[in-house]
Amino acid sequence: MLSYVHGASAVPLIGETIGAHLDSVVARWGERPALIVRDQGVRWSFAELLAEADAVAAGLLALGLEPGQRVGIWSPNNAEWVLTQLATARAGLILVNINPAYRLHELDYALNKVACRALITASRFKTSDYIEMLGELAPELATARPGDLHAVRLPELRCVVQIGGQSPGTIAFEELQRLASGSARVRLAEIGRVLQADDPINIQFTSGTTGSPKGATLTHHNILNNGFFVGEAQRLGPDDRVCIPVPLYHCFGMVLGNLACLTHGAAMVYPGAGFDPLATLETVAAERCTALYGVPTMFIAMLDHPDFARFDLGSLRTGIMAGSPCPIEVMRRVVAQMHMREVTIAYGMTETSPVSFQSSVDDPIERRVSTVGRIHPHVEVKIVDGEGRVVPRGTPGELCTRGYSVMRGYWDDAARTAEVIDAAGWMHTGDLATIDTEGYANIVGRIKDMVIRGGENIYPREVEEFLYTHPAVRDVQCYGVPDDRYGEELCAAVILRDGASLTADELRRYCEGQIAHYKIPRYVRFVTGFPTTVTGKVQKFVLRAETAAELGLSETRTA
Repeated sequence: MLSYVHGASAVPLIGETIGAHLDSVVARWGERPALIVRDQGVRWSFAELLAEADAVAAGLLALGLEPGQRVGIWSPNNAEWVLTQLATARAGLILVNINPAYRLHELDYALNKVACRALITASRFKTSDYIEMLGELAPELATARPGDLHAVRLPELRCVVQIGGQSPGTIAFEELQRLASGSARVRLAEIGRVLQADDPINIQFTSGTTGSPKGATLTHHNILNNGFFVGEAQRLGPDDRVCIPVPLYHCFGMVLGNLACLTHGAAMVYPGAGFDPLATLETVAAERCTALYGVPTMFIAMLDHPDFARFDLGSLRTGIMAGSPCPIEVMRRVVAQMHMREVTIAYGMTETSPVSFQSSVDDPIERRVSTVGRIHPHVEVKIVDGEGRVVPRGTPGELCTRGYSVMRGYWDDAARTAEVIDAAGWMHTGDLATIDTEGYANIVGRIKDMVIRGGENIYPREVEEFLYTHPAVRDVQCYGVPDDRYGEELCAAVILRDGASLTADELRRYCEGQIAHYKIPRYVRFVTGFPTTVTGKVQKFVLRAETAAELGLSETRTA
């Protein structure tokens, strides 16, 4: 048997846009609960959610935005994020997800790479003052007429919409709905009639070993269908309430969360702006949630919380654990202590909308931790060797995906798109995997050097390029080392310039405020050279082993 699987299915793909599908959802489940955001006191039915989203969509059109233009959102989880996701889809605007942990360097790149015309931003979150950072990039905002920004460093950006306040030059989010004139609503309806399922609707930034982030461009067809089949795997229905503490800027929140719920009439339940184990436990108990999402570290934090035992979690049935491999003991505790007997494991990548494999609610626990399940409906996967030939079952090779879920490409980057999507339409993931005789896949390694820290993807080359900007750094290599809590932590091996001096703390302080906190290396080693192959390629696996030995770290992952 060859390592090729196809998710043949009698359930058809959805052939309409997100906006059109939302209309049918409201017609079917209009009065059922759709969105609950506990820290904001939001409790909307599907009919109310549609009305709110359409008011935002018409407001964006009233500002002069046109279908196909890009609208960035830079915010933690809140009701406004969900409204923006649906409003942009209804208006044919392309939503650009910006990680709330991004700092100046990353924000500057993201906004300019895809030429964002508008930015919807929170006022602040944790230690990030978004308005202050925007002011550093675009000091012209302080004196600009709202909706008519002209900034030297952000030449395409015209509108800044602020959630939770109104600073000079910005438009308050609530004002969008007041701008929704009759003519803008007529225009919205006209757009809805001509939008196509294959139109791009979302850009999510991802990277690799090649440097700067790439904008994976996804269509209505990509993410609507992927969300639907993710919900099918959990057997979601209109009586389900899904607790979603994972971030919305990531596919986990906006596709596996929002669109899985939307397509099944299930309620989206958000405990707060960011993950907090206590708030999540309180939400599950108070709202009688039937499903819960998270990466393994989130589940560990909830299980180990001192108040865990006082919460009644008996309503839970299913959910998703993804982002990094799950230790079998954690899975057993989730099933036994959180009542999630039907929890599923999912695997994918942003470029494939994201899920390609998912375990079944009926799979034994051992299967759910040692594999990533079986192929998703309407998706093809093959495992190939270095020459592109399909390998026998059980043999490791590169996992390649083809089907409805594969992205349109990287925004404005045909060369890098061609590097990963071949002439036959296969997306080359860079992940090393095996498929067994029963069709279960196991991820055994990564061709790319991506580090997964507690579910956050860290791309070493991106961090390396930033560290190169430090005047004392001559050369640097970043790589992951084992960590009991997060699965992996980032380490930077640094070669200093002649005569330069630098400490690990000084290098980390240099990163603060410039790159996201989770990308700042936990470990810094100062070295005089790197182990290389005869052709000069740095052997990161040797660096990883050396660091692990020096620090006494051991590999604890089971999958």
